[in-house]
Amino acid sequence: MSDAPSLPFSPEQALEFMQRMWNPFGMAIPGFMPGAAAPGAPPAAMPFSNPAAMFATLDPSEIVKKIGELRIIENWLAMSLSFTQMSIKTLELQKASLEALRAAASPAPAEPSPEPPPPKKPRPRSEER
Repeated sequence: MSDAPSLPFSPEQALEFMQRMWNPFGMAIPGFMPGAAAPGAPPAAMPFSNPAAMFATLDPSEIVKKIGELRIIENWLAMSLSFTQMSIKTLELQKASLEALRAAASPAPAEPSPEPPPPKKPRPRSEER
């Protein structure tokens, strides 16, 4: 008897499920095998056997509802973007503050003592005319 637990589905069934989820219309996707469409899907030459699959509704009230939903999502994403930008700026300010505190707390480097000037060489006398 095998100790390995039996899976509720086979790997082929899992792959078929994922293909249906990623490509519900069975369209040929550029860069992938031409036979990658889910079994039973329409052929790639005719990806939409039912044109209504592309346009789920022609009812203006449903379209207005969908626009409202997408505006809510747009506003949420804009708020999320603003929050992320604010978090980045806060962390940048925190980093600058910590660097300033560390610079203020560290002892100032001792200034090197001034070196004595090199001895002056006597100027040679120029010949007089």
